[in-house]
Amino acid sequence: MDQKAIDEISTQEVPAFKHLIDGKDVPASSGAAMDVITPVDGSVLTTIAHGTAEDMNAAIASARAAFNDGRWRHMAPAMRKRIMHKWADLIEQHALELAVLGVRDNGTEISMAIKAEPGSAAATIRYYGETADKSYGEIAPTPNTVLGMIHHQPVGVVGAIIPWNFPMMIGAWKLGPALAVGNSVVVKPPETASLTLIRMAQLALEAGMPEGVLNVVTGDGAVVGEALALSMDVDVLAFTGSGGTGRRLLQYSAQSNLKRVYLELGGKSPHIVFNDTKDLGQAAKVVAGGIFRNSGQVCVAGSRLLVQKDIQKDFVEAVAHASANMQPGNPLQLTTQIGAINSARQLEQNLQALRTTQSEGGNIILGGTPSLRETGGFYMGPTIVDGVKPTDTLFQKEVFGPVLTVTTFEDEADAIQLANATDYGLAAGVWTSDLSRAHRMIAAIEAGVVHVNTFGGPDVTVPLGGVGQSGNGSDKSLHAIEKYVNLKTAWIQL
Repeated sequence: MDQKAIDEISTQEVPAFKHLIDGKDVPASSGAAMDVITPVDGSVLTTIAHGTAEDMNAAIASARAAFNDGRWRHMAPAMRKRIMHKWADLIEQHALELAVLGVRDNGTEISMAIKAEPGSAAATIRYYGETADKSYGEIAPTPNTVLGMIHHQPVGVVGAIIPWNFPMMIGAWKLGPALAVGNSVVVKPPETASLTLIRMAQLALEAGMPEGVLNVVTGDGAVVGEALALSMDVDVLAFTGSGGTGRRLLQYSAQSNLKRVYLELGGKSPHIVFNDTKDLGQAAKVVAGGIFRNSGQVCVAGSRLLVQKDIQKDFVEAVAHASANMQPGNPLQLTTQIGAINSARQLEQNLQALRTTQSEGGNIILGGTPSLRETGGFYMGPTIVDGVKPTDTLFQKEVFGPVLTVTTFEDEADAIQLANATDYGLAAGVWTSDLSRAHRMIAAIEAGVVHVNTFGGPDVTVPLGGVGQSGNGSDKSLHAIEKYVNLKTAWIQL
């Protein structure tokens, strides 16, 4: 990847995008389109179809027809695998194009985007494609007069609602397992980052996926997302996003066909540093990267620094020093370490959170203001708030921006209490040289992922799921497949 190639692609005009329904590019039934505002400079990048409930219902009908006639689920699993591998190959072949398109759409720094978006998506699609002809049913341990068999069958139509921070990566986490076992899927992309998901679906068609198996409808969540969630013809809904939306999706399930709803919601992940950490300098760099990469717009971001009291001053200074060198810049430049905030709305939400914490006694010791206003884009530098109490709003509520809180603890028991003192339970990090303590912390912290002496990096081989108000079910790993199959028992008298 070189800067010249990025610059060349980033100057190309982006065409208007439409829905992808039944294998065709389809405009909104109303004829309306939505402007796509790039956070790089605040200009209009292109337009997407401004979908209606009618559009979503058409996509669901297409997916249902494709499932019912078996064009995908009845295909030989080895052939499904071949198509998914070809799809992954095409994503890799178009990786730079997809990465640049995504950066122009949502603002992630290109150095992260190339790996986290097309790189990760291709690997995930290939991983699940490989499972298509390697997933077996089961034979139950019955008396020899009976044969008990357990069949794993696709659920039908899967609805996937994807967030704007890593649409390709998170989209692949849901598309890969759902498609590998033979389901049809309808995707509702985020309003502020739809382009790469549409392009990714177009590549699936190019790879040989039958028309109607994968459909994409863009538009407002309150319109097309609601239509997807209320549909009587959607069997499973998979969502990554805010807790408020997750609650509404559960209500919509109850109001419609009681579809299964899997939620990966917010996080307020604690990053815990003990005084016996061998390399506090390295820990400080990882703490900074764990919250400030992608401007803090990461589900598992380590947004709460819990540091042992006797090293608090020196360690926070080290984190501030590492953070000061991570200033935002043009996300299309390879040297940029922090890209743009996704939207003007998200930037204002970040700033409002800081106004609240100041009113509650929080002390902003780094950052706290917008950056690069002259560009017209949406930027904010690393922000550290010291003296945050467990009862403070900033300790309890997710910001989804480059904001790190600092709270001290006395001992291991105190650290555990503080780590578990929010409604969330998505991820955590622990730094210690004591192996026994590491295992005690892993057992005691209420989170789906606990990192030890590192933060971030788990690949598709292990699950990601939350506890508490961080959601249910798991993305990634073989366990993700469980969300998209029904178990059917055959009980045969011999």
